[in-house]
Amino acid sequence: MQLNTNKMLAEKEGPIGWITFNNPSKRNAVSLEMWQALGVILTNFQQDGKVRVVIMKGAGDKSFVSGADISEFETKRNSAAASEAYAKQSANAHTMLYKLDKPLIAMIQGYCIGGGLAVALNADVRFATPDSTFGIPAAKLGLGYGFGGVKALADLVGPSWAKDILFSARFLNAEEALRIGLINRIVSREDLEATVRDYANQIGGNAPLTIKAVKATVRELLRDPGKRDLEKINKLTQQCFNSKDYAEGRRAFMEKRKPVFTGE
Repeated sequence: MQLNTNKMLAEKEGPIGWITFNNPSKRNAVSLEMWQALGVILTNFQQDGKVRVVIMKGAGDKSFVSGADISEFETKRNSAAASEAYAKQSANAHTMLYKLDKPLIAMIQGYCIGGGLAVALNADVRFATPDSTFGIPAAKLGLGYGFGGVKALADLVGPSWAKDILFSARFLNAEEALRIGLINRIVSREDLEATVRDYANQIGGNAPLTIKAVKATVRELLRDPGKRDLEKINKLTQQCFNSKDYAEGRRAFMEKRKPVFTGE
């Protein structure tokens, strides 16, 4: 995988694809080259049938992703035109995160702030350590926060909590984040990676077509009713029933053994 940067890492481990934001000296703040590399990684993982679940994490133990690399603002986001060009790259990466049809897990420890939280919002499930910190400080920087980011936050925690987080620009601890549904689980630092790996392997052993259909269905549920592609969902559901995996699942149940799914 040609990434043209060492600030993003990709690794495959059985059914798991690992993505590491590798900029620990800046608390894994995301630069333009990192957004570009993330797109390359996601394309590779999407096309690799052996990768059934993807985990995102930050290098080191201080941060998942702390946001955008502000040191680039003076050179790469110093005008409306420059900001627009930068935004296209980050938007492309976010779109690819959103469209990934495989389960996406965020493994969070430390800071998950601004653009980092925006990345985590694209995950299907979020695990975090007790000392993790969440927030979107756009209102403290004078940044405009786009429709997609606001919608993703509101879809997850509801309109009132989304407004609270964005209006106040305050930081939330892990307990509050769990209580409002911003994260799914709190796990100790010592157990975090093992817990997330076990969970991902559990998903990796399940039927890929079923998981793909479920993820697509939930995505359609979050769209406006008039824009939902119910025909697509029906096709994905029928694909499950017509698959070899469905036959394997039935046989394994009757034979009282663990099924071996191939995604076919």
